[in-house]
Amino acid sequence: MNSNKIFDADYTTSAVDKAGRKSNLSMFMVMLGFTFFSASMWVGQQLANGLNWSEFLWALFLGGLILAAYTGALGWIGAESGLTLDMLARRSFGTKGSWLPSAMISFTQTGWFGVGLAMFAIPVAKEFLGLEVEPDNMPLESYLLVAIAGILMTSTAYYGIRSLTIVSYIAVPAVAVLGTIAMILAIRNGDTGLVEQFSQGTKDLGVIAGAGLVVGSFVSGGTATPNFSRFAKNGKAGLLITVVAFFLGNSLMFLFGAVSSIYVGGNDIFEVMLNLNLFYLAILVLGLNIWTTNDNALYTAGLGLSNIFGFPKKAMVFVSGTIGTLAAIWLYWNFCDWLNILNATLPPVGIILVLHYFVNKGKVMEEKVVDWSAIVGVVAGAVVANLVHWGFASINGMAVAALCWGIGQFIQKN
Repeated sequence: MNSNKIFDADYTTSAVDKAGRKSNLSMFMVMLGFTFFSASMWVGQQLANGLNWSEFLWALFLGGLILAAYTGALGWIGAESGLTLDMLARRSFGTKGSWLPSAMISFTQTGWFGVGLAMFAIPVAKEFLGLEVEPDNMPLESYLLVAIAGILMTSTAYYGIRSLTIVSYIAVPAVAVLGTIAMILAIRNGDTGLVEQFSQGTKDLGVIAGAGLVVGSFVSGGTATPNFSRFAKNGKAGLLITVVAFFLGNSLMFLFGAVSSIYVGGNDIFEVMLNLNLFYLAILVLGLNIWTTNDNALYTAGLGLSNIFGFPKKAMVFVSGTIGTLAAIWLYWNFCDWLNILNATLPPVGIILVLHYFVNKGKVMEEKVVDWSAIVGVVAGAVVANLVHWGFASINGMAVAALCWGIGQFIQKN
């Protein structure tokens, strides 16, 4: 063993060994914090407007099952192999072919990191500093808040899984407990009960369409599951922790968004807490909520760029954080729709990783430079996911990607 070799606690290019595995509680906190994202509350608002209470619950359940199957499979292979999304992609897409999924997920996660910064800075600038913030009127203080948040969040992502775990231990209980208390207080202070309040609105969505929103809200981020589940004790633990944490975390975010919408007309629990005169707690919950997801996003982006350019993960986290911070305000006002389009391109990547892993499990595989069946599958799946408006966009994309990959593998072997 070379004693001069620098130990990589994040196992960027190698499988996580036994010594690097985390406790089930630590993994649960990290995975739960991954789902704590304010954008999911926006989906909860849409669900509350379009569904009654029972339909809302069914949409959460159906969408949660689909997400559980997808992210659970990725959680299993991440924990069993100990490999990142990008290292798994090198096997299924080829050494240079893996640059495509690495670029896609790095780009989207850097984008969402920037959006998350603005989602913190803009409400705080409005409520705490009393500023008028509009697309054509961004006070200097808003940019300063973005810069401060960007530096702090980049710093914790820079130090990797250890600091992500610490942040999760602090943020997850605080957001879950304070958010739930605020939600209960909002219901108790309302004129009608939860079921009655849910009966208001257009109610024109439908359970299947609602479930589609549930799936779409997290299926792209869920593609990065192996980056974190690889630290679980074993495949079974990776599967169970992923399914339980994602199901619970997503459901909380949808509930927070739904309750804020039907009781105070806001976008998220931040506005509920403001209306309950819990101003400083509202800022704390908003910041911690975004911090956990932003750190996971930046960590994923760093791993992806490291695979493409060959630089250390820490350096690539710094680059991604700098870009996301500098572009945060522009991304928030101009790029959310584009990011949602890009989100639909990631599930085809995930399904190919899963299929390749299980089909070739235990086999000695020749390393390829590019596996064109995987490349074609992702491109075709992404096109279908964005252009076909029937059913679930992500499932449509995964089905086409799986079909293209399967046909390509058959042709290659024959």
